[in-house]
Amino acid sequence: MPQQQPALHRGLEERHINLMALGAAVGVGLFLGSAGAIATAGPAILLSYAMAGVAIFFIMRSLGEMAVANPVSGTFSRYAQDYLGPLPGYLTGWTYWFTALVGGMCEITAVGIYMNIWFPHGPLWVWALAALGVVTTVNFIAVKAYGELEFWFALIKVVTIILMILIGAVMITTGLGNGGVATGISNLWTHGGFMPNGISGMLKALPMVMFAYQGIEMLGVTAGEAKDPAKTLSRAVNSVFWRVLIFYVGALFVIMSLYPWDQIGTQGSPFVLTFDRLGIRSAAGVVNFVVLTAALSSCNSNIYGTSRLLNSLAVQQQAPAIFSRISRRGIPAVALLFSSGCALIGVLLNYVAPKEVFVWLTAVSTFGAIWTWCIILLSQYRFRQAQARGATGLSFRVPLFPYGSFFAGGFLLLILGLMAFYPETRIAVVVGPIWIMSLVCMYFIIGYHKVNPAYAKRAL
Repeated sequence: MPQQQPALHRGLEERHINLMALGAAVGVGLFLGSAGAIATAGPAILLSYAMAGVAIFFIMRSLGEMAVANPVSGTFSRYAQDYLGPLPGYLTGWTYWFTALVGGMCEITAVGIYMNIWFPHGPLWVWALAALGVVTTVNFIAVKAYGELEFWFALIKVVTIILMILIGAVMITTGLGNGGVATGISNLWTHGGFMPNGISGMLKALPMVMFAYQGIEMLGVTAGEAKDPAKTLSRAVNSVFWRVLIFYVGALFVIMSLYPWDQIGTQGSPFVLTFDRLGIRSAAGVVNFVVLTAALSSCNSNIYGTSRLLNSLAVQQQAPAIFSRISRRGIPAVALLFSSGCALIGVLLNYVAPKEVFVWLTAVSTFGAIWTWCIILLSQYRFRQAQARGATGLSFRVPLFPYGSFFAGGFLLLILGLMAFYPETRIAVVVGPIWIMSLVCMYFIIGYHKVNPAYAKRAL
């Protein structure tokens, strides 16, 4: 077994973890990408977010129950390893590693695009390289430095959304920025009804909505480096879900009350339009800055997550042992360098490879999120079964167990079915299983199944 000396440092405080989990789930999709989901479901998108939020609640509580009882780094693969077997642990660890890596590639590329708005004549790759260099350097300093940077990045997004909700509420009730005429909330039903595209439109939007929640599970990766994990993780799991749901539903409620749903996105970002109504001439620049920090925040989280998952896989002897090395600062330095290097290659490929290649990578990332959530639910179910006295010894539990977990699992299966049904998302359901089968082949070719034959046999 590879040695981990020195060990990972528990340098993440409660405020870091709260904002990190919140920032990972609230990103560019809300600021600029929400228009697509609104166009599909209309105002009924609010119900889609609420339904998905209930499923995410049970998933996060399942993760929190295991993380509080056993706070280790790389939780997804470690819990799958312990409660489902080495093969599920291996598949989950590498799938989520690639999922986060592709996310980092996208965000680094996005940084270049956002910077190009201010510096239109500068090459995009320079900004992408600079962004990767900054987040990698911060991750190398210490885990507390990563947490501090992520705290402030996330805080910028959160403050912007809160301002948007508060300002929008004032416009709705008092007519501020609208000539003193209160807009009210009639836009939610006067343009074809609350559900203009029917139930089918709301269902079609569900995959997009679930993808918006992607990243909230990053909270589990921090378990091995959280101070007082029993207190910190339990509070974070409980609070982050409600904050994310309020931010998404609250912001979209305000946006669709102020503007007809079928016009959102046709004249730019709703956030820009709202701030512009107040006479803020630099609204576009302000929102671009916020979206830029959102991209950096997501990239920062993804680089952190990939390095910890790779380190965990090495500890489980399911990745090269060199990735298990920990620096004196408590950083998995080799795993961090490797992940950052792969992210750099991904950015270069995005410029020189055909567009279809990046679409396939994104499809695997999408499938990876669904896979991870399913594994969390299955691991928690087996975790409960492994408890000698049931749940009596647990300080943090999943409510309505096992029915809440069954609901969440069924909801994820519904999402996969919808993804397979609609052509826009069908590629994810095709490429995802191919990726899993490729990993299974590598698992046996490399010989990871021989590390602990008795345990591996049980997993199969």
